[in-house]
Amino acid sequence: MAEFNNGPRGGSGDNRGGGNDRRGGGNDRRGGNDRKEESRTGDSDLKEKVVAINRVAKVVKGGRRFSFSAIVVVGDGNGTVGYGLGKANEVTDAIAKGIDDAKKNLVKVPLYKHTVPHIMEGKYSGGFVLVQPAAAGTGVIAGGAMRAVFESAGIKDVLAKSKGSSNPHNVVKATFDALLKMRDPMQIAQARGITLSQVFNG
Repeated sequence: MAEFNNGPRGGSGDNRGGGNDRRGGGNDRRGGNDRKEESRTGDSDLKEKVVAINRVAKVVKGGRRFSFSAIVVVGDGNGTVGYGLGKANEVTDAIAKGIDDAKKNLVKVPLYKHTVPHIMEGKYSGGFVLVQPAAAGTGVIAGGAMRAVFESAGIKDVLAKSKGSSNPHNVVKATFDALLKMRDPMQIAQARGITLSQVFNG
């Protein structure tokens, strides 16, 4: 009987040891999360701007189930900018997902003296925007969705007008379409073998 009783107690001790091992594994996983946080802080120079948050209600048997979608624009203020969409059951989680998505879709847009190089139109679905350069001190003359893109990209003087859909999804994507179609004046001058002033003055 004594040997029989010692067996389960010894087994319990082994199980407790296994539990400690599992907790140790949990500590290792927490260490992995710390490494992820360090990688995220590497993008600390990027600033986030929430363009719009939309609440979606799904009717189920027990009532309504709410979820949220967020459009987020990130940029370093020096020509690098991106946008992303996040969806979750909580607003903070949706914004976090949008930020992660935006950081995966960063693009470089041309700048010239804190404004855009030339006039350009952008279109996406029902969204249609007009973007043109402005003199120093003008500021960002644009609507909410477009303003977030320009400020994140580091554009300080610009005149812009949305002529199509007011849906922030379409406006943001149309603005990116216009910025990506612009050409860098320095590259044009080098390709043509002329000076920068000749590019603008002919």
